[in-house]
Amino acid sequence: MSITKEAELTGMKKASEAVACTLREMRNYAQPGMTTKQLDNYGAKILMDFGARSAPRLTYGFPGCTCISVNNEFCHGIPSDKKLLKEGDLVNIDVSAELDGFWSDNGGSFVLGEDIHRHQKLVDASKQILHKAIHNIKGGVRISDIGHLMETEARKRGYRVIKNLTGHGIGRSLHEEPGDIANYRDRFNPERFKKNAVVAIETFISTASTYAETLNDGWTMIGNKGGFMAQHEHTIVVTDGEPVILTAMNGIWN
Repeated sequence: MSITKEAELTGMKKASEAVACTLREMRNYAQPGMTTKQLDNYGAKILMDFGARSAPRLTYGFPGCTCISVNNEFCHGIPSDKKLLKEGDLVNIDVSAELDGFWSDNGGSFVLGEDIHRHQKLVDASKQILHKAIHNIKGGVRISDIGHLMETEARKRGYRVIKNLTGHGIGRSLHEEPGDIANYRDRFNPERFKKNAVVAIETFISTASTYAETLNDGWTMIGNKGGFMAQHEHTIVVTDGEPVILTAMNGIWN
């Protein structure tokens, strides 16, 4: 969507507060021995307290309130009573929701407890790349140039990017135009970021794979060449200068 009046910005801020606080509190609540379903239930309660509704459930009938992916799961992991979180796990939580007709999206990967499997370097790379990408976005900038920046930064650190997962426009629904904000230079995408547009910018930084494939459960995605992936995501408003980071309170850069 494009912000055309103050009421729209207010609505986006409220929806973004709901998803950002939910992500932050879920990350703080997660601990070894907990199931991913317990963690999802906790997040569902926070969203409910805000009056917000789970976007993946509303839009796609996703079997959970939030997406929780662990270790070699790249994204869209289904919360489960059978999946126990363990010390050192690489965990990704993606929270998106609708509130009063406005939609917002954010996500983040983190290491649970002690970094015994050495995932922190990957997590830090993803955070840093998102920060650099977002602070290079303004009206008129080519979407493909931001993708090029993301892939270049990933390669500098010895990582790859996932080419079939992208950021996207958002606001009045979960996925809007621009539909593909890729993590690489898409030579076939001539679009530019537009001032006042609301977009969800996300990284997909990988140790080995370049494509994500869907498992038999119809949701969970893993890498085509295995390995691990870190994702971080903010919903922002594009301006002529510094973007407005609507989900800043999720604390993924803290």
